[in-house]
Amino acid sequence: MSEANYGEEHIRSLDWKEHIRLRPGMYIGKLGDGSSFDDGIYILLKEVLDNCIDEFVMGHGKKVEVSIEGPRVEVRDYGRGVPLGKVIDVVSKINTGAKYDSKAFKKSVGLNGVGTKAVNALSGYFKIESVREGQLKRAEFDRGVLRKDEKLVKSDEANGTRVVFEPDDQMFKQYQYREQHIERLLWNYCYLNTGLTIHYNGRKFQSKNGLLDLLETKMDGEPLYPIIHLIGDDIEVAITHANHYGEEYYSFVNGQHTTQGGTHQGAFREAVAKTIKEFYKKDWEAGDCRTGIVAAVSVKVVEPVFESQTKTKLGSLEVEPGGQSMRSFVGDFLGRELDNFLHKNPAVAEVLQGRILQNERERKELSGIRKLARDRAKKSSLHNKKLRDCRIHLSDPKKDDRKENSTLFITEGDSASGSITKSRDVNLQAVFSLKGKPLNCYGLTKKVVYENEEFNLIQAALDIEDGMDGLRYNKIVIATDADVDGMHIRLLLMTFFLQFFPDLVKNDHLYILQTPLFRVRNKKETHYCYSDEERQRAIAKLGKSAEITRFKGLGEISPDEFKHFIGPDIRLEPVMITKDAKVNDLLGFYMGKNTPNRQQFIIGNLKVEKDLVEQSAEEAAAASVRAIARKLEENEVEV
Repeated sequence: MSEANYGEEHIRSLDWKEHIRLRPGMYIGKLGDGSSFDDGIYILLKEVLDNCIDEFVMGHGKKVEVSIEGPRVEVRDYGRGVPLGKVIDVVSKINTGAKYDSKAFKKSVGLNGVGTKAVNALSGYFKIESVREGQLKRAEFDRGVLRKDEKLVKSDEANGTRVVFEPDDQMFKQYQYREQHIERLLWNYCYLNTGLTIHYNGRKFQSKNGLLDLLETKMDGEPLYPIIHLIGDDIEVAITHANHYGEEYYSFVNGQHTTQGGTHQGAFREAVAKTIKEFYKKDWEAGDCRTGIVAAVSVKVVEPVFESQTKTKLGSLEVEPGGQSMRSFVGDFLGRELDNFLHKNPAVAEVLQGRILQNERERKELSGIRKLARDRAKKSSLHNKKLRDCRIHLSDPKKDDRKENSTLFITEGDSASGSITKSRDVNLQAVFSLKGKPLNCYGLTKKVVYENEEFNLIQAALDIEDGMDGLRYNKIVIATDADVDGMHIRLLLMTFFLQFFPDLVKNDHLYILQTPLFRVRNKKETHYCYSDEERQRAIAKLGKSAEITRFKGLGEISPDEFKHFIGPDIRLEPVMITKDAKVNDLLGFYMGKNTPNRQQFIIGNLKVEKDLVEQSAEEAAAASVRAIARKLEENEVEV
């Protein structure tokens, strides 16, 4: 076997923009199409906004203006403005910026001088303007290449910086901005920076009470006791308990939403249980103290260390290099402030104790069945092969940016699961095969999760019995046929996750797989169409003689074809809970007992015969499923 030639001519030196474009994952994580909160187009927006927020934190400029029209994004802050002689350098010279000076930007998110350079390199069009003391400097780029370097001109605008960009459609294919993801990003900035006002497409975003406002907005239903809001030097927390299962956290570092937690969230979980046990002088289990908790924690860290460029998980063990450990910093704060609060508010302490004792009773009642369920899950997963696992998981301790793409497909039927299994990426994509329709678990207790084989095995596959820390896949994708039965299974699975693991949905882990409805082809080319409009366009392009195939189910799609639909161009529809929606209300309406309101919803939103209301109860139930499914497909109702 001959060895490949390897000489000096094989060594390449890439300039900054070439490297970013060749390895975008190193700088912005995955590219994506805008369906996920952490897709590249939102990271580009965030990188620009982070600079605006840093200016606000330093006491310069209380207003930021954001506009998005189609692909074009414009962000204007009213800070000090970039020094006019360095406008081009800060967006086109790697490792150039003010944030290396810890005195100027002591607790900034972006410390590596890459952010806006990545935006510039990955944008088909990029413009930066800086106004300082009556003078304006403007420069324009495309794909990182300087196209216009304009001379200084006089300006009567207020000081600040304006950045305009359009993500490069060569890198980001078929992308679109989603309002829910943008609004969530902007609200988080406001919750963490009281006094800041963000104007977005004519709407105003502002928070007066910080994390207290965040928790009030995020909670489903009423808290068991008034939210405890504690603020200290470089730390802010908001805590309460609710009538739901699991633990729900919103954690932040220097204004960055750490969706995968990290050392600060781990320290908080440990400290809140320790403080509660010491206050009551009880040796309760930590899980009993935390079950039902809804909490937000924000810390400020000097030169934070994250596990990836997208900064979704904090790795810092100390609040500043060589300083106090994160564990003792958070622990000391809660041990002092939460303990003081509970002493001063005995009514809250009494309600909290009641919830903990309830958790303890339920845990003991479930202890026997949980052990049996674990044993059954191990046996079933081995012998029935419900799970075709992948090699790389989100929970793997080894640092690997590919973990962000770990995916579990939950599918129905042997043929569909077989096609996905044969065409998947065995490193990052796992398949869980359902046997029939899941149980409608609305209104049932968590006991059903252990008694029902399907639910027990799903929980075991995801490793979420004890919380989201062990979650093995970043994306859980429901892959069902686009018919009534398939839609029904989608709703039943969504009900399961929303009922027992709502934080999994709220943290953008649950998706619906979009597969094509039609294949239009001739001898030269093939088009896969996800709607009738796409089918019509394909026919117009290929001619009336084109062969048209209607896919009735996933099992009809061959493994070779499936590779196109679960590969780099995968289309996923996120299951999102809108800002004003409440999970309990949604589940009650869609999955609870039939009501006149739901009947009117069906009649008003389902294109069926006029005698709908005269159908049998079974037919009406099926019609209800179809109505809800259609609204979900049209993205008009976002459960």
